[in-house]
Amino acid sequence: MKYLSLFSGIGGFEKAIQDIIPEAECVGFSEIDKYAISVYQRHFQHKNFGDISKIDIENLPDFELLVGGSPCQDLSIAKKDRKGLDGSRSGLFYKYVEILKVKKPKWFILENVNSMPRESKEKISEILGVQPVMINAALVSAQNRKRLFWANFPITQPEDKGILLKAILESGEVDEKYFIQGKEFDWITDKKRLAKKYSNIDGEKAITCCARQYSSWNGQYVTNAMGMGGGNVPMLMDKETAENLKGKYIGNERQIIRKLTPVECARLQCFPDNWCEGISNSQQYKCYGNAVNVEVVKHIIKDLKFNL
Repeated sequence: MKYLSLFSGIGGFEKAIQDIIPEAECVGFSEIDKYAISVYQRHFQHKNFGDISKIDIENLPDFELLVGGSPCQDLSIAKKDRKGLDGSRSGLFYKYVEILKVKKPKWFILENVNSMPRESKEKISEILGVQPVMINAALVSAQNRKRLFWANFPITQPEDKGILLKAILESGEVDEKYFIQGKEFDWITDKKRLAKKYSNIDGEKAITCCARQYSSWNGQYVTNAMGMGGGNVPMLMDKETAENLKGKYIGNERQIIRKLTPVECARLQCFPDNWCEGISNSQQYKCYGNAVNVEVVKHIIKDLKFNL
């Protein structure tokens, strides 16, 4: 099977396809972020067609499968004044559709955020002729990450593996640079922000790993605060625990709060630990945040393989 990868990032689709259908051949990928490209090309030797808006579709090689996670910046609820599919980035979805119509591959998979406006979801579904399936990566990883997948073959739900955040944290000593102090500590431990930073559905899954992780202290944090997880097991606090800690332990030397490391973010997205090594930490956070969850895509590729 030959496939074309669009909006490829660091190769999440490629990693999943390689693991499930190792004989599959990638005819090329499309990516413009130089840091993502550097990571991608350390793992794969595929041709980069570059900017999707400038691809000469007629001269693309033939392929049976089209995959990609089109940009969500104009669709995500995380962005104020989002412009939806009319935005310059998320509007690149239409180029995906153009390639799909011209090349007519047998199969396709498109990924995007679940938090998009209903009208955008309905529009994409109408154009592609299929309804999306929402899969939460929490079923196969330690991260709550709801994403929509459109495909022209049946997609099933993965079984819940029951993976908790504590299972993906680095063991042993973590570099001091990941621990917070000073003004950043004061800002994060503000009562309203504290609850937000540590709140989760059950207190045991990470919040969504996003491209803005730790930009302007925008990430999520773990702690070894007393009474959590039956001892000093780092994990995210639920809201009630956060409120209790605010009055008891914030500022106490036994209270340690740190950021998630790039390795932990790799694990949240189900990549090998050092998949993005060679670029700065800030770019690693961005690349992992923009990526698809590998285990989710592997499950979908298994569904595809069943239909081949």
